[in-house]
Amino acid sequence: MELRRLTDRELIPWYEQELTEAFPPNERKPFGDILALMDQGRYEVWGLFDGDTLLGYATLWMEPADKSCILLDYLGVTAARRNGGLGGQIVRMLVEQLAGKSLLLIEAERPVEGDDLAENALRQRRLRFYERCGFVPAYDMATCGMRFTTFLPELPADLAPVMALHRAIYGPDRTDVKVPLGPDELPPGPPAWMEKGETEWSVC
Repeated sequence: MELRRLTDRELIPWYEQELTEAFPPNERKPFGDILALMDQGRYEVWGLFDGDTLLGYATLWMEPADKSCILLDYLGVTAARRNGGLGGQIVRMLVEQLAGKSLLLIEAERPVEGDDLAENALRQRRLRFYERCGFVPAYDMATCGMRFTTFLPELPADLAPVMALHRAIYGPDRTDVKVPLGPDELPPGPPAWMEKGETEWSVC
């Protein structure tokens, strides 16, 4: 198996067949926005391949002026191959690939008191997944009106530069983003796309 960046020809099938199947409309960036971020040097789409067959994927979002911290934006495994350990393998391969160059940031949504039980169970499952991958919870943050825990492969001596770069990835216009979010703080809102009346997609 090989982890490599998708070619231009592979991007449209990945988006239409994989990302669209795995993520609801409110969690998907439009394809044009992904391409724009890629043109700015801020976004990469990686695939885990067995020969020419795509097994899973990860997308990385970064601040182009300083790539010492990179955010894992989407992580997915093709439908027929889920629950087989490939997601964890992709995460481990990314960490190895970025070792000595960039710190991989991962956001996982926290359970919400009083929310749907099945949804909260899924959120808890994601938190445990990243811990099993060897990541450690570092601090909470907010985006899209929700609280997330940020996971790191290891805790640096000083979290302040990491948090500053984490916030910078989103850009200054994201009023719904707060890094870090204190234990007694509520996530700011509404989400940026709701303020603009954009109901078709989320920039989370």
